[in-house]
Amino acid sequence: MKAIVCTKYGPPDVLQLKEVEKPVPKDNEVLIKVHAATATTSGLSGRKGEPFFARLFTGLTKPKKNILGIELAGEIEAVGKDVKLFKIGDQIFGHTGLAFGAYAEFICLPEDAALVIKPTNMTYEESVAVVEGALTALHFFRDKGNIQSGQKVLIYGASGSVGTASIQVAKYFGAEVTGVCSTINLELVKSLGADMVIDYTKEDFTKNGVTYDIIFDTVGKSSFSRCKSSLKQKGVYLDAAGVATIFPMLWTSMFGSKRAIIKATYVRPPRKITKDLVFLKELIETGKIQSVIDRRYPLEQTAEAHRYVEKGHKKGNVVITFGA
Repeated sequence: MKAIVCTKYGPPDVLQLKEVEKPVPKDNEVLIKVHAATATTSGLSGRKGEPFFARLFTGLTKPKKNILGIELAGEIEAVGKDVKLFKIGDQIFGHTGLAFGAYAEFICLPEDAALVIKPTNMTYEESVAVVEGALTALHFFRDKGNIQSGQKVLIYGASGSVGTASIQVAKYFGAEVTGVCSTINLELVKSLGADMVIDYTKEDFTKNGVTYDIIFDTVGKSSFSRCKSSLKQKGVYLDAAGVATIFPMLWTSMFGSKRAIIKATYVRPPRKITKDLVFLKELIETGKIQSVIDRRYPLEQTAEAHRYVEKGHKKGNVVITFGA
């Protein structure tokens, strides 16, 4: 089978298309024919080995897993003899966690991995484009930010994969949403339901006097110290990137009324993520969440997809497609 193999950390060119052995499912595993995967900003760390602390999960000197890719959508082609949750022909979406492996035509995963029957109203490509952003938004807003109807929420980086999903998740919970993005993405952010949009090239939201119950930085381009004055008392600053927030988070948890919170969405038990995927599937099928796809690249051009994502200007998601 074809797969994108990464044997060392480095630029996109370290991603090489190769022929590798097709896996065979163990008794408790399913064999998935992958139809779509993603290239995400957070997923770049598996290839780059950056930030350095990420190597605790991906490998200190080189990638522990030679086939990268986390989010996937595909079809169950075979099942182990002990599998009860899935059958051949099931169309699924989900993610592999730290097992990686989605950049291949086939992958074996345990039946209790974070996999769910995909939404009936989405294609493989559309459904895989929801996974990272919607899971992250749901986890941060509901579980860490305790989002409530009527609260004022600001989303920094509102046009990316996490940002576009965050607008829709926050609106589902009844929040008043302000999206921060560049000029070219204003209409996209409005179309997804943002009540207000701020063009960061023309206005600094931290200086307009408006305060929020939740500020969610989806791209790691702001900081808690910069945003603190824009938080209401007992307001929460959520940081999906996390690096710049670790020490302020510890300080505020001990001494402040305003909190900074980071969390690795995927470093959770698969059963919890599966539960969230089921919840998100229901939102998708009732029209509460739609996918946003910027570009599609065939598997053979995965390096180009990474190169594009690395520029930092994508709108929504970049999808890796697989031939029939």
